[in-house]
Amino acid sequence: HNLLLKGPPGGGKTMLARRLPGILPPLTHTEALEVTQIYSVAGLLPEDSGLIAQRPFRAPHQSVSLAGLVGGGGLAPHPGEASLAHRGVLFMDEAAEFRRDAVQALRGPLEEGSITIVRGRWSVTYPCRFQLVAATNPCPCGYSGDAVRQCKCLPGRLAAYAERLSGPVIDRIDLQVEVDRLKKREIFGREPGEPSATVRERVVRARERQQERLAPFGVATNAEIPPPHLEEACRLTPEAKRAIEASVDTSGLSARGVHRVMRVARTCADLSGAEKVDFRDVQDALSFRMLDRKR
Repeated sequence: HNLLLKGPPGGGKTMLARRLPGILPPLTHTEALEVTQIYSVAGLLPEDSGLIAQRPFRAPHQSVSLAGLVGGGGLAPHPGEASLAHRGVLFMDEAAEFRRDAVQALRGPLEEGSITIVRGRWSVTYPCRFQLVAATNPCPCGYSGDAVRQCKCLPGRLAAYAERLSGPVIDRIDLQVEVDRLKKREIFGREPGEPSATVRERVVRARERQQERLAPFGVATNAEIPPPHLEEACRLTPEAKRAIEASVDTSGLSARGVHRVMRVARTCADLSGAEKVDFRDVQDALSFRMLDRKR
């Protein structure tokens, strides 16, 4: 599921994003072949190396060009960062600072899992089914709504910055999470959290459940379930279905938003080992729709 982390500087957004590959399941043989082929075409595969075993983690700079992000070039079109992140993570730190045309170009890849580059009489299609993780400050100075430091941004700059974080790409992000400033007791006195290895085991089991359940639909993860099969594949209880229907009025969810809530709720149920999606899973999924709650 695509993820947006929003909060003031120093809250740990970048650290959380860079830890994500450590809890993802290992590449399957088919996925490893796909990733290795892309890196070979891009000229990034060392000689005499075997299949790539680690899920890619790509973190392009905010100044990346349109061709650098989605692919392109002159006579020999090369894969962009989106394709190099295939089956892995594409991390966009300070997402609001990226070029608008480059960000908007991700709409197709996020929906289709591939991108086609057309040049004159020829075209080439690269796979790019990645997990997008975007991190951003709440405003240009980073402290809008902060309980400690005062925001120094003028209203016009705040509105312009908020506009950068809206639109079709943000609407395609399943998980929208606020990362608050760390408190003193969290920095100095908090007990160690759950180890990544333990979390990864739970994620691997959830992914195995998904693959088994979704095989008849021709997809491997909940994030890929096509809309016509959502209700059948997600297996909602009547209470869960009513909760989603009510959220259309209370949260103003779009049709795409409803679909994303269903997919995330199904993942919550898989992580807990449940066969059906219940009311609690839907509430958890709705809690990740930060931008919908603030409209």
